[in-house]
Amino acid sequence: MPRIERGELSADAMRRGIRLGDALACRRRAIRQLPTMVQRLESMTENSSHRLQDLIGYRFQNPRLLLEALTHSSYARETPGTCRDNEQLEFLGDAVLNFLVSVALVNAFPEWEEGKLTRARARLVAAAHLSTVGMRLELGTYLRLGRGEEKTGGRNKSALFVNALEALVAALFRDGGLEAAERFVASFILPADMAASGEELFSVDYKSALQEYLQAVRKSPAEYQVVEETGPEHQKTFTVEVLAGERVAARGRGTSKKAAEQEAARIVLEHLREKTVGNG
Repeated sequence: MPRIERGELSADAMRRGIRLGDALACRRRAIRQLPTMVQRLESMTENSSHRLQDLIGYRFQNPRLLLEALTHSSYARETPGTCRDNEQLEFLGDAVLNFLVSVALVNAFPEWEEGKLTRARARLVAAAHLSTVGMRLELGTYLRLGRGEEKTGGRNKSALFVNALEALVAALFRDGGLEAAERFVASFILPADMAASGEELFSVDYKSALQEYLQAVRKSPAEYQVVEETGPEHQKTFTVEVLAGERVAARGRGTSKKAAEQEAARIVLEHLREKTVGNG
């Protein structure tokens, strides 16, 4: 092997040194550009939060509260020191939401007993209902998620919709007081006509019961489809078919799609339970 005198470098060593220098230079450039990248991400987030504010009809005096409500813990962990996650707001929002729904129910149904009011409130603050509201607001598109949560489909997880929705209620409460939170709850969470929805709120939620049953026995979620509409426009009767479990089918009828779905779910649920008892 030829001897390398002091002060001399082989061509291979020089090439390795150049590559190392290039890598270090790239790293330095990336570090210098990091604040700009963060600013761009924040700008994109602020633009999307503007769209959400337009949708809910409220402009935040402190936009940071809205960003916090939309920040999942996975994002906060990946950007330590830059933001808080929405878990504390979620805790507060749950309490504010329960209070506002309770007040609305007592005002709408002063003759109802405590047990009936409790059941109605449970329907309105249940994860199934809040998840539907979150999907209607497309909250998944506004969430700030970490890379891992993003890869596992976090934007489509109903639990994240519910958490973000409760955090949003708290953010509105913190920013605009009880009045701002109350307007949002009335517009997006409560039925448009509380008085007309009384019996539906008090009735047994067969769809949720069927969903819980299917989850317990590790079956696919039920699928609902309107198969027939009859009667005049102002007084229609809907027929809905539901498929559940091992292709168990049933049809329900009602004066609304929701009522028909509830009836179909009730029939299927009774059939599945009878089948379970028979097998037992």
